[in-house]
Amino acid sequence: MATKQSRLHGRVEGAQARCAVPGCAQPGEFKAPLQPANFDGPGAWRFLCLDHVREHNAKYNFFDGMSCEEITRAQSPLAGWERPSRRFAANGADPPPRWSDFSDPLDAIATRFNGIHEAARPSRFSKSERRALSVLGLGEDADRHQLRKRYSGLVRRYHPDKNGGDRSHEGRLGEVIEAYQLLRKSAAFA
Repeated sequence: MATKQSRLHGRVEGAQARCAVPGCAQPGEFKAPLQPANFDGPGAWRFLCLDHVREHNAKYNFFDGMSCEEITRAQSPLAGWERPSRRFAANGADPPPRWSDFSDPLDAIATRFNGIHEAARPSRFSKSERRALSVLGLGEDADRHQLRKRYSGLVRRYHPDKNGGDRSHEGRLGEVIEAYQLLRKSAAFA
């Protein structure tokens, strides 16, 4: 069979078969479909010599059997676009962001896939430590210095001695202190 197809004029170099026309002794170097009138897709091929492939191509008429309206539709630049197409499956993923929320489309793409990278990377914090981080308003990328700075700021905000004797925030202050005590002993901040 054929090994390589020439880019210039359709000749299949290295074709080993003879021309498929009975009685022709020339090498079959050109591919031609078996049924040109009903050809749809890759189909079955036969190999012909140059003279017989020219004869085959001269007989071939794509529009054979079509009405004038069908020919006009086939020649239209929009031919084929009337077919319905399927939507891409979301496969359980989050819906994509609205493009109108972004001035740069690359920002929208990056935002869409940020969660995938975060989910793939194992967390260095336990569930209780992640809850403590959220109490302090910190992310998982926080370091010991950010932890200490955030804790100091929240204690100053909620402590009754620092906010004029207002004791309405004592519950929140207790949560902040408890979260800091848990996180300062965490192996992630060692």
